[in-house]
Amino acid sequence: MWIRHTVAAVLAVALTTAGCGSSDSGGDGPVEATSSSATASSTTTATATTTEATAAATSATCGDDLLARLTLRQKLAQLLNVGVTSAADAQAIVESEQIGGIFIGSWTDASMLTDGLVPQVAAQSALPLMVTIDEEGGRVSRVGDLFGPDPSARVTAQTMTVDETYRMAFERGQELKSLGITVDFAPDVDVSSQPDDSVIGDRSFSDDPEVVTQYAGAYARGLIDAGIMPVLKHFPGHGSASGDSHTGAVTTPPIEQLQQSDLVPYRSLVSPEVGVMLGHLDVPGLTGGLPASISPAAVDLLRSGAYGGPAFGGVIFTDDLSGMRAITDTYGITEAVEAAMVAGVNQALWLTTDEVPAVLDHLEQVVAEGTLSPEWVDESVRTVTRAKGALDC
Repeated sequence: MWIRHTVAAVLAVALTTAGCGSSDSGGDGPVEATSSSATASSTTTATATTTEATAAATSATCGDDLLARLTLRQKLAQLLNVGVTSAADAQAIVESEQIGGIFIGSWTDASMLTDGLVPQVAAQSALPLMVTIDEEGGRVSRVGDLFGPDPSARVTAQTMTVDETYRMAFERGQELKSLGITVDFAPDVDVSSQPDDSVIGDRSFSDDPEVVTQYAGAYARGLIDAGIMPVLKHFPGHGSASGDSHTGAVTTPPIEQLQQSDLVPYRSLVSPEVGVMLGHLDVPGLTGGLPASISPAAVDLLRSGAYGGPAFGGVIFTDDLSGMRAITDTYGITEAVEAAMVAGVNQALWLTTDEVPAVLDHLEQVVAEGTLSPEWVDESVRTVTRAKGALDC
């Protein structure tokens, strides 16, 4: 998806040859001849043992030399995706803390895109930098003024074919890639019949989960083929929720109802090539009063495939943790990021760089106290760097 910067070690497996064609007979006599069947059996056994040892060694060491080069703080920084105001703001935080990703929002100085400054920022990162954006089309667009508008998801499904949707997404993905963007928080796979101007509304392709699956699938494939990682949102389903998580707590229908509608698209669309964003959604029967974005049960539902789809081993993002009252009415940013990571999320997303040092200070303490395990941090860094093309295993 990105130009690969492979850092996995090249493994050399040393094999002994005792018993594979020679033996120690005390140093005096010649080696006795063996039958061809015994020799073949010995060779087969040695080959099998070698193959198993090589596979085990490869499995055990994938990414270990990358991790060995990073301090704990640098590992934790790879799990942050933070909004920036300008190229200078982005470059400063990448240089100082080596964060894993930046988010270009509606408030970001447009010159960062129009003047082609994203590659300049990315060049300051020791590992590939994840550069994320919200580009759905319709009213959620960050590059419409630069490349021309795309229709909303709802209008797309009403006026375009699935093939036309693929081509539109492919073209938009190529445009994003030309700017240095690597991840698009799209398509929205919420199943909704809300009015157009509501929180989901026309961002949803349809209130029919099969239509959502077809059109969102085409949109995701277009982005993938253009070299952009799509992020499906908002798991496990915002389309029938009680309100807008920007303005306060939101509750969805019970998980049993989501299984019949909202979760249907994920069963077909989840794959290693996509990311998934968790919404700030309290789901009766699942999250126990917590927003899904910081809920271990919601993460486990996605990871395990217990919703009826494939188990997901890719990157899980939170929705914004700093500008949405479904989170901020209860949690400060350091506590919210901690809760997300304890739940198992790989990318904590929020809107400003000022808090990054304090968040990393807090996370280092959380690891020291044992609330967050070093083993989970390492595995999460592997997940993120694999998605960024820094690991090929």
